[in-house]
Amino acid sequence: MRSIADPDALAPMTSSDERSDEARATFEYLSNEYAQALHAFKAIEDQSTTLMLLGVSEDLRGFVDQFIEMATRTKQLAEEKNEPHFAEWFGELIEKAEALRGAIPNR
Repeated sequence: MRSIADPDALAPMTSSDERSDEARATFEYLSNEYAQALHAFKAIEDQSTTLMLLGVSEDLRGFVDQFIEMATRTKQLAEEKNEPHFAEWFGELIEKAEALRGAIPNR
């Protein structure tokens, strides 16, 4: 964001300024989403053994499925916004979640 103290602050924004503002907003959004996704996956992973021992594997499967759905949507957004690193990182989280889902016993 441009400061009012900046002499160019009152000049109209160019399309490159608008793109860079959009790019910053996209980066901030994806950064926040990735941090939340990491936290959510860690919580699911940490509780997975307990949930399986309690016999609520279907609940765990539901949590993992919801996580995969969210991460897939965000990965697609990253691809659309030309953010390959975020797309790759979400892809890695999706792979880990799919591996966890495969380890959940069917009951």
